[in-house]
Amino acid sequence: MSNKSIPAIIAAIAFFPVNVSAQSPATGQILGHDYVDLGLSVKWATCNIGANSPSDYGDYFAWGEAETKAEYTEGNSATYGKSTYTFLDAATANWGSVWRMPTEEGCMELSYNCTWQWTTVGGHNGYRVTSKKNGNSIFLPAAGHRINSSLSSAGEYGLYWSSSPAKSKRDFTERFYLTSLYHFMDWSDRSEGLPVRPVTK
Repeated sequence: MSNKSIPAIIAAIAFFPVNVSAQSPATGQILGHDYVDLGLSVKWATCNIGANSPSDYGDYFAWGEAETKAEYTEGNSATYGKSTYTFLDAATANWGSVWRMPTEEGCMELSYNCTWQWTTVGGHNGYRVTSKKNGNSIFLPAAGHRINSSLSSAGEYGLYWSSSPAKSKRDFTERFYLTSLYHFMDWSDRSEGLPVRPVTK
């Protein structure tokens, strides 16, 4: 765990394993995809890419790639171990130019400016994330991640890509890491398959 995770852990968390509505009603739609305005610098989509509802896990992407695949390995990664590579933003590629993956700063903004309640929606564990600024909320399911051909830790961990490469670790990228006890930013091997929650201006 990185040192920068400590304030987020302290700031986080009353959690209660109860059923609540997934999130606030969408406050807008762009290119056919709904978003919720949390009063932050970006608006957060209501669903992960490939999901049919806020509680669905959706699709999994290796970092810098825009398509799903049967296996997620270092050997078939487009960015892991490469001195040069072309970064593809999965949100932009799949949802259009007004959508993008959140930055590390955007994830931290969400962390510090919202209250986080661990709950169950649609049979899936995750966080109802409620803005301290306007009371609107989104739901982030604990969708786990894919390594090789297997889905791991679904229902226990939520692992979400940011677009920000790790500053001090080659071949790693900043990700949002969620469990029932805390949420923070740390790093993940770019070859892993993680879900993406798009943002827009």
